[in-house]
Amino acid sequence: MITGIICEYNPLHLGHKKQIDWVKARDPEGLVVCLMSGNYVQRGKPAIFDKMLRARAAVECGADLVLELPLPYCLSSAEGFAAGGVSVLGKFCDRLCFGAETDNVQVLQDIAQALLSKDFKPMLTEQLENGLSFPAARQAALERMGQDASVLSTPNNILAVEYCKAIIAQGCSMKPMAILRQGDYHDPVADRENPSATAVRALMENGGVWADFVPSEAHLHGNLHTLEQGERAILAKLRTMTDEEFAALPYGSEGLWRKLMHESRQKATLEEILTSVKSKRYTRTRLDRMIMCAFLGLTEQDLNRPVPYVRVLGFNDRGRQVLKLARQTGEFYNIGQTVDHPYQALETRAGRLYGLFAAVPEAPDVESQYRVYYKTGID
Repeated sequence: MITGIICEYNPLHLGHKKQIDWVKARDPEGLVVCLMSGNYVQRGKPAIFDKMLRARAAVECGADLVLELPLPYCLSSAEGFAAGGVSVLGKFCDRLCFGAETDNVQVLQDIAQALLSKDFKPMLTEQLENGLSFPAARQAALERMGQDASVLSTPNNILAVEYCKAIIAQGCSMKPMAILRQGDYHDPVADRENPSATAVRALMENGGVWADFVPSEAHLHGNLHTLEQGERAILAKLRTMTDEEFAALPYGSEGLWRKLMHESRQKATLEEILTSVKSKRYTRTRLDRMIMCAFLGLTEQDLNRPVPYVRVLGFNDRGRQVLKLARQTGEFYNIGQTVDHPYQALETRAGRLYGLFAAVPEAPDVESQYRVYYKTGID
């Protein structure tokens, strides 16, 4: 059996190691594939450590193969993040394991089915027209359909439902497996048994003692990357963008791109820009992703264009078996070199810009170091 895990490992902590161990305990002969965000994460921020260091830590903690979740999926909404991950792992994995505040898979699947029903969209539209933010509108629409929308009040449950929804919508044969996520996802204080990534990052960024909250075998020692280090670079990009470039950004519907453009040309800090643009209609995370897309040069078209390949970031000897099985599906084949495709140029640009977020300035990634597995059937 091959079990997939869609992850960020930002950073990899004891809770993540617990999940890998949980999977292996239930299937000692099985293989674990992690599909991990690269140098940018779904919150619209740079990953605290570069992707190669995090991938190595995952292999050291029990993963057999680590693939890179393509950049457009990393900077998508929870729906796009989950759908992109399922589209990759669903080709060769038997199960998808994820953490959630409930481990009742049937409850998660029922909510997913409701979100896919023909009755949901009209009700969602009605709630959005009443001025609610998308999360609040979604919850209100589900309640009108008789669903227990409280399931979607916690972050891991939201993503878990999106995984189930993507599996159903794509007709994927992967079986969802939920592991109970203990502790508070947003807890600012690191819990000894179930630390949150938020708390561990805060310790790292503020010079605190964080080693007790990450697996010793992970060897997480490297240059820290934070949004604050790259703020001036982001502001410079925003100040020099044209009207047309703002209009092409993802998440800029209903005139939001105009508001962001205006504030970007007037305010002196990212926090001032975000405070001025934010409203109850638009979540802070949506704006964070929008600004990161602007910095990296991702357009709405880029986010919706099929991704031609998935990079291999790390593997052990057992992981070679997975690569062999994946190639046999006809979905991936090793071309051993970078490819002449617009996505490759976008990926290279994002890699070069990542160094601007480092506490100590660093050279850009050398993309030729990475093996590329190209997904067939996409021009």
